[in-house]
Amino acid sequence: MKPLFVLLVSCAWTLIGAQNYYQALMDYLENRLLAIEDRMQLWHEQAHQYRTEMLDFKKLTSEAMTGIKNDHSMMFKDLKGASARVDLVETEMDYVETQNSPRACANNAEKVLEQEAWGLQERDEVEEEDWEELQSRVSDCVEIISGIRSVKILKRIGSPKGMWTRDPKSSKLYVFNGTSGDTVYEFKSVRDFSTSLGVAGSRMIHLPSKWTGPGSAVYNGYLYYINQETDADVQVVKFDLMSGSVTDTAMFPMERHASLYTLNPETVADLAVDDEGLWLLFTPTDSEPNISLAKMDTSTLDIEQIWDTQCPRGNAEAAFVVCGTVYVVYNTRMASRSRVQCVFDVNDMMLTEEAPLLYFPRRYGAHASLKYNPEENQLYGWDDGYQIIYRLTIKTKLLA
Repeated sequence: MKPLFVLLVSCAWTLIGAQNYYQALMDYLENRLLAIEDRMQLWHEQAHQYRTEMLDFKKLTSEAMTGIKNDHSMMFKDLKGASARVDLVETEMDYVETQNSPRACANNAEKVLEQEAWGLQERDEVEEEDWEELQSRVSDCVEIISGIRSVKILKRIGSPKGMWTRDPKSSKLYVFNGTSGDTVYEFKSVRDFSTSLGVAGSRMIHLPSKWTGPGSAVYNGYLYYINQETDADVQVVKFDLMSGSVTDTAMFPMERHASLYTLNPETVADLAVDDEGLWLLFTPTDSEPNISLAKMDTSTLDIEQIWDTQCPRGNAEAAFVVCGTVYVVYNTRMASRSRVQCVFDVNDMMLTEEAPLLYFPRRYGAHASLKYNPEENQLYGWDDGYQIIYRLTIKTKLLA
């Protein structure tokens, strides 16, 4: 009996120890589960808080975006209204300027000769018959521009800068693409050019030397262009368009690397044609502030007379000559409206109060060139690659 009793007691203690062990294990697991539940509850509360904050932020952002969209819509409407008002104001300005243009500064002629200068004081002392003889010798034309009658944008071809012009003595049209090259494109007429695809259908004329800058001119079957090779003197070249040969050249009275217009530094010099023949716009040195004018003989390229126009080169983009009167067109580096702001009459026959201040209708940028055709009273303009025709209104000078 005694061994059996000992065995029973031993089993009882073993069962009690196992029960205590499992109870402790269960208590531990229960505590861990409670801790995990507490942590999960905390995470849940934090997630709910974050979600609430995100919803609030989303609502706030949505309201802000709605407000910005409304403000943007209102600003867009205001800008459209402002743009319409600006267009209306520009239209009214064009009309007012056409009807009653403010006066430009008409500079008196100062003929600069190699021997002496012909000044204002000396001019007052010149006898009337001497002045009349000089006037007839320089120019017999008595017309000036009074306004721009109409504008026609023909097409867009080639580079932002270039030149196109028509021979006053024929219907042929010539295109100079870019600021230099040895190729000229000839079209039979303005109509052929307007209906062509690019330069297709034109006659390509290859010159024996490069033309420099958009300052060429075509007159009576001859091409006159500026040539300046690297580290070489500047010269005027006369090229026979019919025979395809150079007939004459003349050295140019200016220093190398000088530019005529500050807004178009590629223009070394500018050849212009009007009723009186061939003119040359240039600057003797790059430090010279004003534009100089020379009358040239179309046959020999001899310089007959030279004037200091007193028209500044600063902010000048182009110029042209009509009846012996130079019209210099100005702009700003941030392209705005081109305007004729300086007028110079070689005959000193223009009164200051009749000198026109012409505004060109606002287009694309700035003119790279403006070429006058005396047979049509039109300007051929090149503006940011667009070819534009300006039809001019002409009137007689008051002193005529």
